[in-house]
Amino acid sequence: MIQKPIKVPFVDLRWQHQPLSADLQQAITSVVERGDFVLGQAVTEFESSFAAACGMEWAVGVASGTDAIALGLKACGIGQGDEVLVPTNTFIASVIAVLQAGATPILVDCDPQTALIDLDLAVESLTPRTRAVLPVHLYGQMVSPKQLKDFADTHHLTIFEDAAQSHLASRESYYAGTIGQAAAFSFYPSKNLGAFGNGGIVVTNDEQIAKKVRSLRNYGAPRKYYHTELGTNSRLDTIQAAILQVKLPCLTEWNQQRNWAAQQYETGFQSLINSGLILPIRNDSGTGHVYHLYVIRLGKSFEEKREEIQQKLASKGIQTGIHYPVPCHLQSAYQFLGHRSGDFPQAEKLSAQILSLPMYPGLKSDQIDWVVEQCHDILN
Repeated sequence: MIQKPIKVPFVDLRWQHQPLSADLQQAITSVVERGDFVLGQAVTEFESSFAAACGMEWAVGVASGTDAIALGLKACGIGQGDEVLVPTNTFIASVIAVLQAGATPILVDCDPQTALIDLDLAVESLTPRTRAVLPVHLYGQMVSPKQLKDFADTHHLTIFEDAAQSHLASRESYYAGTIGQAAAFSFYPSKNLGAFGNGGIVVTNDEQIAKKVRSLRNYGAPRKYYHTELGTNSRLDTIQAAILQVKLPCLTEWNQQRNWAAQQYETGFQSLINSGLILPIRNDSGTGHVYHLYVIRLGKSFEEKREEIQQKLASKGIQTGIHYPVPCHLQSAYQFLGHRSGDFPQAEKLSAQILSLPMYPGLKSDQIDWVVEQCHDILN
């Protein structure tokens, strides 16, 4: 038993950044000295490096993960009049991006065990206008590539992956981002690979899609002042690209650290399973799960006390989160999609049960032990 309380923040990036501080500073200084702050050398270098890390031919940096989905869908020919299948158990950016692309998001419930899109239920939502499926590799775990490809091939759909939470995750010999026609990643600071601000990227093996995204991100101009399509201003900052280039070689090790922490949690929580605690399901992806988040579920005996449990953990120095407390179909701004409570029961049930525990590379054994110990005390 740990005698002295230990502070466990939800995310702590200092362990990542301190050993790299000199390299990060040099990378920033190099950009300042070159003065190429917009679409500079570091952007091109990072795009090439990230594409190679994912096993893809092309990568195009944009301003955010949301823009990566929206511009990527447009580049794949998805737009006005098209429908895109999207899980309702996801961050709202997945839905926003489909709308920004001009398409209509068709929400689908999730598998209660994995929290990922339920492709069997997705079949029921198909219409003649359905053009694409947007699988979200949630919490760092991929949707099954085999099931996804079988589903898309059977129904003649484009696969565009939302890989914002799954940098270098793998499953069934596929890396996240390599299953479909293209994929989007986010570099929000707390992501497995995070910038010092916002950023995103589209990866693809189709050179024409890459060219299209490059044009769309830069006012619809394949070359300066010649605007051939309706684009926008969404470019990955050169300084952010330089920072990401320094951090990228560490990503595999950081993912291994997350996986190690998840295994420690899993071992420590075994005795609580019979009490109603439900642990994350790996869904056969094994070490390919990169645990952007570690999300437990509080069974029926606990779910009504979730806020109280969070408060008690906070009083012991342990920060927690909920990803996500309100499914997309129940968000007030998106009632125009025509859904109401009860339409997606699995996502609604999950939203009442889930609790995200601290998860980041550098999480120490004594911190994990403290979280486990306090959960035992509170839940027992």
